[in-house]
Amino acid sequence: MRKIVLLLLLTVSLFAKNITPNEVYSQVMIITDEVHFLLNYYDIKHDNDNIDKRSKLSVKLKPRNTWQITYEIMVKINILREEYGLPIIEPVNMSPVLHLNPDLVYEQTQRILTELKIFEIRVGAKAPKFKEKKYKGKTSVDVYNAFTDISRSFDELNKGVFTPSYVYGEQMRVFDDITLILQTLHITDKTIPKKKIIGAAPVDVFNECMNVLEKIKHLQISAGIDFSDFKKGHETASEVYTLTQMIIAELQTIKAYLGIERITPAATKYHNKTPSEVAQLVSWNLRKLNLIDSLNKGQ
Repeated sequence: MRKIVLLLLLTVSLFAKNITPNEVYSQVMIITDEVHFLLNYYDIKHDNDNIDKRSKLSVKLKPRNTWQITYEIMVKINILREEYGLPIIEPVNMSPVLHLNPDLVYEQTQRILTELKIFEIRVGAKAPKFKEKKYKGKTSVDVYNAFTDISRSFDELNKGVFTPSYVYGEQMRVFDDITLILQTLHITDKTIPKKKIIGAAPVDVFNECMNVLEKIKHLQISAGIDFSDFKKGHETASEVYTLTQMIIAELQTIKAYLGIERITPAATKYHNKTPSEVAQLVSWNLRKLNLIDSLNKGQ
């Protein structure tokens, strides 16, 4: 009998605790409090009404999409660190998986909170200890929307320095992933970039990113996500960046399906890139994806 009990205890200990969306949301609210403290500390006005109007989504999202926006927030923390003369910390990246464990989103909340606490200590900002609250009935999209609010608040904290150069760096990550996928499928790629669209705006890049996501949806085994809800009109470089992160998240499922284990590396830093150059690169990425007729050809 004792052996059975010990075996049961050992079996239970091998399984990690499942974390609910309510628990994740609770941690995201603490992150919100920390960011609002910094906004007040630096006397920066928080335009909460505008953020709420532009960022709320009702579409059903996957944990991989929520995880990806935490990567975006870590990038914005690095921008904040640079602004105050602190070295950057490379954001954590995930190996390609078909179905990302939602518990990993919780892990990201703890990394973000740690980085915020480190920043506050380094700049001498004494934040209060924010109380953890309990929530019920929260879903993945609630968590995503709350993270989006935080990301937009970082735009205020960073004084809107999210530029096309940052988007370009992330689109190069897309370029590298697509190139790797084509190589795995043994598809010859003779595509070249088209001429730049003179006078392109962030909304033009955003629309082309939507075309890329539509192509990815056709290639995925199962998509089930309607990214059209992301389109609000008059998109900024920051919103193009977010959509680029969704492209990266969706490409990971294709990489996992093909057995590609290589983690997408962090972005290289670029300077003085324009929306025209970003649009040119996104268009090239789309043409590379169009070379794939069916994923079954690689199996």
